[in-house]
Amino acid sequence: MNILIEKETLQEVLSLSSKFTTNRFTTTTQLQGVLIKGEEKELSFTSTDLNVFFHTKRKIKDKIKTSIIVDPKKVIEFLSFLPSGKINIEIKEKSLIITKEKNKGVFPIIQAADFPEPPNLEKEKKQTVKTDFLLKNLPNVLFSASQDETRPALTGVNFLTQDQNLLIVSTDGFRLSLVKTEKNIDVPQTIISGRFLEDVLREIKNEKEAFLYYSEKEKTALFRVGDKDFYSRVIEGEFPPFEKVIPQETKTKITTEREDFLQKIKLVSVFARDYSNIIICDVKKDGVFISPKVEAGAEGISAFQDCEVEGEEQKIAFNFKFLNDFLLTARSKKISIEVLRPDAPVVFKEEGKKDFIHIIMPIRINA
Repeated sequence: MNILIEKETLQEVLSLSSKFTTNRFTTTTQLQGVLIKGEEKELSFTSTDLNVFFHTKRKIKDKIKTSIIVDPKKVIEFLSFLPSGKINIEIKEKSLIITKEKNKGVFPIIQAADFPEPPNLEKEKKQTVKTDFLLKNLPNVLFSASQDETRPALTGVNFLTQDQNLLIVSTDGFRLSLVKTEKNIDVPQTIISGRFLEDVLREIKNEKEAFLYYSEKEKTALFRVGDKDFYSRVIEGEFPPFEKVIPQETKTKITTEREDFLQKIKLVSVFARDYSNIIICDVKKDGVFISPKVEAGAEGISAFQDCEVEGEEQKIAFNFKFLNDFLLTARSKKISIEVLRPDAPVVFKEEGKKDFIHIIMPIRINA
């Protein structure tokens, strides 16, 4: 059984599919591979770690019927060293053979019986989502999602409706990002994996719209982007009551140039890395002195940031990495910082963006 296909096509599909295989040790070797099925003049590719699924199809010239699983890693590496153009794939009982001119690679195959297929969501309501909406809003929250899988709800992005608004929220327990926008999609309160959404974002940049299917029964969301289907089981668990974290009062407001502030944070971080990554922002009437938290008796190191300051002078400490992440993600020329107390959540906003706030918990220090 032989298949002719462009090398770049197979390499691209397997590379994307491999992101949705499991990297963990498992007795189910199928989950480490990609399911390749041939039906008529079409090849389909499916991969999963049981929480997320990926599926796509590619047209081929000849009719074929096959169903095999391959470990994509070596195949991808082998393909990367082949010249461009068509390659020949031969499928035997226990191996997949790829040839290009006089080059040949032989790869073991895994039998495809009982490979977990993604749930069928075709009967669910189909919603059109403008990719501009996702590209504009998701980056504002993804960087705040936790990487700690021992608290699954915090590794996801929480979608919920409030009146006619859609709220998109993420937190890792130390910072929080909140987007409040028009209700462009209709789903119940749902937590979707942040890593999954990052993969979807990478694939929608050249598309004008995507399609969303959501199944309450299957607890699964499907994003269809061009000829690619991305499935994610929603994360079960209770998202923290984030509304309680948002301060309702401000005693100090700081407005400053974002890019300049970012450079000052990077400058001071050179030294803060030696002292638990903590920097201190000493807010005065004419601006902010930024310095690393150092041991008693250490020589003073600081940078000064020109700011517009309204209200009280205060001294607040942060993990510089959290400030850095926000300032790199923000796009506005200016940002504002609203402070209640040195031990209360601090609110960060972008100039001209009323639909987004970011909150960072300061670090307690001795004054």
